[in-house]
Amino acid sequence: MAYSIGMIGFLIKKTFFDMWDNMFRIALVNLGFIVSAAFPIFVPSLLAPFPVAAILTLLIGILWCFVYLMTAALSLRNISDYGSFGFADFFKNLKIAWPAGLVMGLLVFLLLFLLITVIPWYLGQQSIIGLLLGALIFWTFVIGILSFQYFPAIRSRLDTKLLKVIKKCFLIFFDNPGLSIFSLIHNLVLLVISALLAFLFPGPAGILLYMDEALRLRLLKYDWLEANPGANRRKIPWDALLIDERDRTGSRSLKSFIFPWKD
Repeated sequence: MAYSIGMIGFLIKKTFFDMWDNMFRIALVNLGFIVSAAFPIFVPSLLAPFPVAAILTLLIGILWCFVYLMTAALSLRNISDYGSFGFADFFKNLKIAWPAGLVMGLLVFLLLFLLITVIPWYLGQQSIIGLLLGALIFWTFVIGILSFQYFPAIRSRLDTKLLKVIKKCFLIFFDNPGLSIFSLIHNLVLLVISALLAFLFPGPAGILLYMDEALRLRLLKYDWLEANPGANRRKIPWDALLIDERDRTGSRSLKSFIFPWKD
């Protein structure tokens, strides 16, 4: 347990350092998402006299938001790897991210459909069978949320075949339920903080970066298990695995955050 806590503590630290060091890029990515999200929010109302056009605009705008997020995830991976990215990298990633972005959007639509329509319908049947099916679908929804939060990071790091990406989302969740639950709570807290800062920081980009950092560090576990077959999966030597990462990340004082030029 102590090993996992140490890993999570370092994950939070590294994510914060990377977000702080790349605050301008994070804010710029978030600004792009805000502009993208504004399109399906405001434009369809202007097309109210043309219902079909309004609905198509809404759907296209929403799907574009997910394509944008997937493009951002591929770009933010560079920050997680101690690098950076520019406009050229972002537009290059857009060309390869759009299929995964569309699938991610459809998965979110499916989860929302379960939450808003299917679960209430079964619970409203006022029968034991309806209650059981409603509860079953509810937990399916919860597992889906916990699993698919890895989708952008897994597509960025592990696989380009989308069916395999979906499969690996569930594999990562079931093998790491503690990290998955913590990450969901962590991301909800980031959303609350983001709302206070107009979603410019940490915002969606901060959440995507955190999930990429989480998967990147968690993959060290699988590299170690592959190199040590038969080892106890419950006793991962995180202190040893994170030595290089801790050296590269370093430590800082509050002064260095506020006045970095004085170091």
